[in-house]
Amino acid sequence: MNRNLILSIAAASMLSSVDAVAQTAYPKAHKDNTVDVYFGEKVADPYRWLEDDMSAQTAEWVDAENAVTRKYLDNIPMRKNILKRLKETANYEKIGIPFKRQGKWYVYRNNGLQNQSVLYQMDSPTADASKQRVWLDPNALSTDGTVALKGIYFSHNGRYMAYVISRSGSDWEEIYVKDCQTGRDIDDHIVWAKFTGATWLGDGFYYSAYDAPEKGRETSAKNSVQKIYYHKIGTPQSEDQLFFMNPTQPLRFYNVDIDHDEKVMTLNEGGMDNGNNLYVRDLTKPNSQFIQMCSDTRFRYSTVETVGKKMYILTNAGAPKYRLMVADVDRPGYNDWKEVVPEGESVLTDVTFADDRMILQYSKDNCNQMYTYTTDGKRIGEIKLPTFGSTSASGMRGQKEVFYSFTSYTMPNTVYSYDLNTDKSTVWAAPKINFRSDDYKTEMVFYTSKDGTRAPLFITYKKGMKLNGRNPLLLYGYGGFNITYSPFFLANYIPFMERGGIYVHAVLRGGGEYGEDWHVAGTKLQKQNVFDDFIAAAEYLINNKYTSSNRLAIQGGSNGGLLVGACMTQRPDLYRVCLPAVGVMDMLRYHKFTIGWNWAPDYGTSDDSKEMFEYLCAYSPLHTLKPGVKYPATLVSTADHDDRVVPAHSFKFAARLQECQAGSAPTLISIGKDAGHGGGKPLAKRLEEQADILSFTLWNMGIKK
Repeated sequence: MNRNLILSIAAASMLSSVDAVAQTAYPKAHKDNTVDVYFGEKVADPYRWLEDDMSAQTAEWVDAENAVTRKYLDNIPMRKNILKRLKETANYEKIGIPFKRQGKWYVYRNNGLQNQSVLYQMDSPTADASKQRVWLDPNALSTDGTVALKGIYFSHNGRYMAYVISRSGSDWEEIYVKDCQTGRDIDDHIVWAKFTGATWLGDGFYYSAYDAPEKGRETSAKNSVQKIYYHKIGTPQSEDQLFFMNPTQPLRFYNVDIDHDEKVMTLNEGGMDNGNNLYVRDLTKPNSQFIQMCSDTRFRYSTVETVGKKMYILTNAGAPKYRLMVADVDRPGYNDWKEVVPEGESVLTDVTFADDRMILQYSKDNCNQMYTYTTDGKRIGEIKLPTFGSTSASGMRGQKEVFYSFTSYTMPNTVYSYDLNTDKSTVWAAPKINFRSDDYKTEMVFYTSKDGTRAPLFITYKKGMKLNGRNPLLLYGYGGFNITYSPFFLANYIPFMERGGIYVHAVLRGGGEYGEDWHVAGTKLQKQNVFDDFIAAAEYLINNKYTSSNRLAIQGGSNGGLLVGACMTQRPDLYRVCLPAVGVMDMLRYHKFTIGWNWAPDYGTSDDSKEMFEYLCAYSPLHTLKPGVKYPATLVSTADHDDRVVPAHSFKFAARLQECQAGSAPTLISIGKDAGHGGGKPLAKRLEEQADILSFTLWNMGIKK
């Protein structure tokens, strides 16, 4: 098919006019003769040159594609109004959960349209806003909001606070240090850290890092041999002590943790199978060595609190839906662990110590429940929540003040104080929003997948809406890596719902919603289950008159981008609009870039076996696009600093899609500048991108206002 073919932006049957959006000629993407051989089978990769994101040729193609996309999107008449409304609905004060460190209280606040939330210090959690002091403002670290605060870490003596930042959305991290007595930054500065915090011991901290990458390959080079260093305050990074490395296992992650009393150190080893290894070291004993606590890497082990020599550990070993166990530092082997809270019907997701109790958070059908327990595992009571939604808790052992947050699809994040003695919750901070949330509702229904598996759909729309099969509907999914996407406030979808749209979140296998068995059922040679689930969810919504194929859009990011890519190639007839963002589109080569190798436990790799290669090739979005097929209107999204899922995935997919498209629907790609995988993205950028997505979706559904 001629790549320079002029494509109509919208089918005449759907739109009465194409004047608002000019017809588009896609940029020419040349094809080379690159061929790989897998188990004797040749696989062409004609757009391999797009993997070189630093080349002039790739840059030219990126600029040309962005120009085409911007012309299309900026000419959609409703986009300006959608962006205006997004700014209105985002413009409310957002307040996090207060937390106490070294006698002071801290809280994150955003006045509405700030690109990054600001960290405030206060003398008590009841302090008036006028008496809250700016402690760290990430917005002051750049002129465009592209520097994001990743985490803060106070020294146990209260003298210092390390904070971790990233620039332009990159996974590469830097560490700075603030003197808590003066409130000023000191000279200490760490670079080329990655997937790290700052674990304090005395007047220094441990951090995880990689060797500096080759210049020009900072966002694409494969990361291997993560090292742990110790940094002494007041010294340059060049003098940091190498504490740990394991060159025999170059594709693993390592980090350490130390309890508040600085008596117990744990070493976590991840990046293998679906779980991790855990090691412990008794710091009270001179020259002590790490002792391995567990060895079955199929399972996860996470230390949540250390009390003396008792280590409370959340694990799915012997409990697919997780249980709480306790280990003794003097007898740390798994066989000596004791069960504190057994596995239940719901998934145990988090444990927070508060005063002399524990708050346990569970997930039932993707919605949170909260219960109070004694530290020896006896349930005391339940913290009642407004409806099905998501929670987060903040507390500390010995601290009587407890706070938690709650949000749902129609309720913005609200913070409550909780009295452990009276079992009563009081609103501590509730935002005021420019949206009549009472006019909307969320219902939970269950769909049935191809093999009979049942899973929930969360469907949010305006009360009184007629389900006549003509409603615009956006279906979102993820389905991978044991990740649970709990309910969240749909601020970014309000303009869509106000135009009669329905937002639906589909729970899919591969996630963590029902425990480890549910996760494994969507991995490796069972990955097709995830796509079958998503397709079944779409068919349920159509069959039950929530929408039709002409008004159905699907959306997902990262592994969810893979989901959208796979489903649109398997069932192009089922959707009107497809929105894959920062997706894993080349399943044969994903493991060759940055930390892609870490996804092998979920995906398998093309190097594993002939069977695994053939399975991956059969659903890989890049490799399943076919010439002559009428694909839905598609807006691919990626970013130039995405070093998680490198932009080459989206580049190659978009070029191939434009080559194969036989219909008149647009196939566009938007490549963000100075942006990454999504974490820490400035609010201004997020709103602009959302305006693009919503206007593109509605326009291609034939909705003009």
